[in-house]
Amino acid sequence: MSEFVFSDDRQLDSEIISLCIDGTISASRLLQYLESSDDIAVEEAFDSLKQNRITLDISDLPPVSLSGGSALRLKQEAQFTALDRITAGLDENDPLRLYLQELAATPAYGDLQQFAERYLSGEHHLAEPIVNLCLSRVVELSLEYTGHGVLLLDLIQEGSMGLWESIGAYEGGDFRAHADWHIRQAMARSVVVTAHYSGVGQMLRGAMEDYRDADQRLLTELGRNPTVEEIAEALHISPEECAALEKMVANARNMDSIKQSQKEPEPTPDDEQAVEDTAYFQVRQRIMELLSSLPEMDTRLLTLRFGLEGGKPMTPVQVGEELGLTPEQVVTREANALAKLRNQ
Repeated sequence: MSEFVFSDDRQLDSEIISLCIDGTISASRLLQYLESSDDIAVEEAFDSLKQNRITLDISDLPPVSLSGGSALRLKQEAQFTALDRITAGLDENDPLRLYLQELAATPAYGDLQQFAERYLSGEHHLAEPIVNLCLSRVVELSLEYTGHGVLLLDLIQEGSMGLWESIGAYEGGDFRAHADWHIRQAMARSVVVTAHYSGVGQMLRGAMEDYRDADQRLLTELGRNPTVEEIAEALHISPEECAALEKMVANARNMDSIKQSQKEPEPTPDDEQAVEDTAYFQVRQRIMELLSSLPEMDTRLLTLRFGLEGGKPMTPVQVGEELGLTPEQVVTREANALAKLRNQ
């Protein structure tokens, strides 16, 4: 895919929506779509997700192969499963540990839904208490997004920004569900942006092609559908990585199937004729309505002059002979009648 910058929001929205299934877009699909995109196009794509309230699902992303200075920390954080276990093993001055301690000491009280409704009615000073009531939820949700190359503290920061955004975007209803969507979306965006700039989209495309090739080859060799374990062995990857690829391929096939079923059938000659007949009928009806407002003589004159009843158009001389008028009278009455019709 060539590098692109969108200037037409409607075109971008249409492109993004075409990648969705039931209001959800898979991270792998989006990454392949953004594979060679520039910064502006990436930002516009995420803005389109937000404006169309399209959920970004990262569940089909394979585990990240970690390397570099932060690899050990990312691997450690990927093992966190509960809030009360996060601080275990962290240094006393670890930024994540300090943040969680600060969060635990932050007062949070009150009815979240009631605060949200009061905020909506104009009590904007309640924004901070709302945030304080939801920050522990941000940390809880952040655990679902570990293992994809983004540090937990960064996920929490992105989720907190999503929380603040949810307050401004609130228009009523269940605030917790509304906030959860924005928090998750912000974290998923962080994961996908990181993956995008790491070239994951291109790697996923290649991995999916390898998966399809291995699947087809083993199907031929074994005479049956191969298992995930057999494909994983052929590709020299773990069963978990292979399962993620299997899901991506299934999603892609599902998307292609939906797109195919949504395609409008090509019009047949009969269909086109029906449209033409309908259009002709509508125009003819409109003409008859207009003519009915004229004196009977003028209606008859125009009908003969332009062949409105299926006959050939007549000259002024022929119309005059039919109606007992001179050619000059025909021309004059025709001009006056058409002028009346134009004013309707």
